[in-house]
Amino acid sequence: MFQCRRIKTGGFFRRMFKRIAGKEDAPREQPVVAQADAPKPQAKAAEPKPAKAKAKAKPKPKPPEKKPAKKEKPRKQPETKAPPPGEPRAAPRRVAHEAAPDEPREQQRRGWFRRIKDGLSKSSQALSSGISDIFTKRKLDDDTLQQLEDILIQADLGIDTATAITQAVAEGRYDKEVEPEEIRRILSGEVRKVLEPVARPFTFGAGQQPFVILVVGVNGTGKTTTIGKLAAIAGQENFSVMIAACDTFRAAAIDQLKVWGERSGAPVVAGAQGSDASGVAYEAMRRAREAGCDILMIDTAGRLQNKADLMGELEKIIRVVKKHDDTAPHAVLLILDATTGQNAISQAAVFHRTAGVTGIIMTKLDGTARGGILVAIAAGFGLPIHAIGIGEGVDDLRPFDAEEFSKAIAGIDLDT
Repeated sequence: MFQCRRIKTGGFFRRMFKRIAGKEDAPREQPVVAQADAPKPQAKAAEPKPAKAKAKAKPKPKPPEKKPAKKEKPRKQPETKAPPPGEPRAAPRRVAHEAAPDEPREQQRRGWFRRIKDGLSKSSQALSSGISDIFTKRKLDDDTLQQLEDILIQADLGIDTATAITQAVAEGRYDKEVEPEEIRRILSGEVRKVLEPVARPFTFGAGQQPFVILVVGVNGTGKTTTIGKLAAIAGQENFSVMIAACDTFRAAAIDQLKVWGERSGAPVVAGAQGSDASGVAYEAMRRAREAGCDILMIDTAGRLQNKADLMGELEKIIRVVKKHDDTAPHAVLLILDATTGQNAISQAAVFHRTAGVTGIIMTKLDGTARGGILVAIAAGFGLPIHAIGIGEGVDDLRPFDAEEFSKAIAGIDLDT
């Protein structure tokens, strides 16, 4: 029977071992009695007996005195090692987007910004070097503006954003020398204008029970890992969570979700590999309602946006979920891989049309990322961007910040 409840981690019970004292004193008196009988006439025949008694008496005190000490040491070690098995369940002790108690908030923000800047280094370096090559000791004219626009489009910022940036650069600066640093500041400001309206941290709904979150995307974008992170964050915010493993095409996805479920204390509803995904979703909805769960997260198989039959399977899952609650799913999160590039635009278009995407989370923002595509998607679809992910840990998923992202992609410092 599935139960949706938080597993609170507290102190562990310690076993107390009592020593039994006094029983070992009796054997010590026996040799004394044996020595008292030695002076009798038959002393020669009786001499070996006290010697045997002494030999027997010597080993007896040693085992009782040493064994308790040896047994206590290994039993104390598990008590010091006991927290690690409990740590996975206590993984969401601090929400991913909050500063650590022992780390100043400003210091944490700067550390996170450095990671974003490193993640966008491929895009920012290409932009910075291109801008420097164009505007070093040259006046602004039609030729330089065209070159700038080409560089911006190559960085996946999109035609609309590239045009807006070149127009902002040209305003009041035509036929004048412009420093590359000034171009980068303008670039950062225009990108921020596009991103700020869609930068919205994700919040778990409070009116529906369960609040159903459907997670979609193509293979390899990090859907399963993102679900695990969200489950951990929701648990920290005192929500009870259940997870539905509807990616029945990959056995590894089911196993991965079970591991995340153990870490966050969330039960996982799963079927056999190759089973009907919509059937698993239906069963998960039933159990979540019976258990009174606050949140149900549904993982789905990675679907190529150009495969009609696979997208039809996704539509079936949505229809099955609506049989329990016609307002569900209450949130549809599209997970995008930052290394995808222009293909992410077609993914956003098809998934938005099929599943009604309500928000975007971008993952794998590492040194190979082509982060400019997020700007093009924001300008083209206006979908909320909830968070970005840089690593595998729970703390590596943070709310999206337009200022940090725009400055990082332009290659300028946070204080600029």
